[in-house]
Amino acid sequence: MRITVFGTGYVGLVQAAVLAETGYDVVCVDIDAARIERLKRGEITLFEPGLDRLVQENSAAGRLHFTTSAQEGVSGREIQMIAVGTPSGEDGSADLKHVLAVADTIAAHMDSRKVVVIKSTVPVGTGDRVRHRIADRLKERGRQDLTFDVASNPEFLKEGSAVEDCKKPDRIIIGVSEPDTERTLRELYAPFNRNREKIIVMDVRSAELTKYAANCMLATRISFMNEIAGLAEMLGADIERVRHGIGSDPRIGYQFIYPGIGYGGSCFPKDIRALIRTADEVGFDAAVLKSVEARNERQKRVMLDKIERHFGGDIAGRTFALWGLAFKPETDDMREAPSRVIMEGLWQAGARVRAHDPEAFRECRRIYGERPDLVLCPSRDATLDGADALIVATEWKGFRVPDFAAIRAALKEPVIFDGRNMYDPAIVARHGLKLYGIGRPAER
Repeated sequence: MRITVFGTGYVGLVQAAVLAETGYDVVCVDIDAARIERLKRGEITLFEPGLDRLVQENSAAGRLHFTTSAQEGVSGREIQMIAVGTPSGEDGSADLKHVLAVADTIAAHMDSRKVVVIKSTVPVGTGDRVRHRIADRLKERGRQDLTFDVASNPEFLKEGSAVEDCKKPDRIIIGVSEPDTERTLRELYAPFNRNREKIIVMDVRSAELTKYAANCMLATRISFMNEIAGLAEMLGADIERVRHGIGSDPRIGYQFIYPGIGYGGSCFPKDIRALIRTADEVGFDAAVLKSVEARNERQKRVMLDKIERHFGGDIAGRTFALWGLAFKPETDDMREAPSRVIMEGLWQAGARVRAHDPEAFRECRRIYGERPDLVLCPSRDATLDGADALIVATEWKGFRVPDFAAIRAALKEPVIFDGRNMYDPAIVARHGLKLYGIGRPAER
């Protein structure tokens, strides 16, 4: 099979590289000429473990190609994957302009049957819109003789482990309306479906909703635990012990029940808002989803509130060491990261920030530029120079076992604000440090 992937962002590039690694001939199409030139040179435009090797090796082997030419991508290639972004609009709905633009492009250059596969996260009904869009453009061309089908094939990748998730998916959702399309996609994914049956076939609308439902369920688990964490603090309980207690129940499990300072990234916030908007459009009150979003927005300010209370509301002129900028470890993604809410809140109060992140420092500089109240440090320990207190916002492995004695000696005030519950309160207390966590007593 010869495959085209429209979009060289997070989803498109990972999917294209993994398909090429399997042996397929894959071409990536993007309108960003500068990005395409960088990819042709083997320069990866985002951080994802293992992705650079995949792109470089498969490009060298002649299986992975990059182009700005839509005609090159459409001509002679049956499978057309749409993997462009669907950012949130001002009203929270998913902006489909890029998806529909690709549909126009495919229709403009079609010369044979195409299977259009939507991998982008899109609202329910988008498959129908794409189908009608392509049909209308073919009619304008006078080429109603050309046949095509539109399928939904949502991705379930986790940033930081996307390559492995793509290579070894736990399920492959295929939303189709024609048997021929199902056969084509089964053949496409046969190399990923060998050890057990992973392919789940359904109608297109159900596949579109499955993607949103999965992300919203995970976001709900996080917000629920953060709500229980707030209650635990008021009742004198330790949320970490509660987490172990409920996680041992096989009906609940341990995944996505870690309390913290809220979720961020490119998926959960956007998808929650988009599904709420979809519900509003059909007159359904998505009360649970609205509560999940509201809890998450409040949770991002929890650590700021603790900082202000500890310092008696007087943080102007103080300096804070910040460990972690990305919304989660193993990525450089700062989209809707809790660290941004913390930094911006500190700046608004007149404080300064000395921050370190193993990967997201370039992204931080791109977002905020040069400013006198932000210093990006080359190491975690360098952030402690002249700092009044330490804030931990991302659970990078390199932050797990710090030298607490050195932290105590470096800080002007012996206090750590642990937004990810990485540290044992008893150990921290033995080193003469006060610890503020999430959902646990300040001192034990």
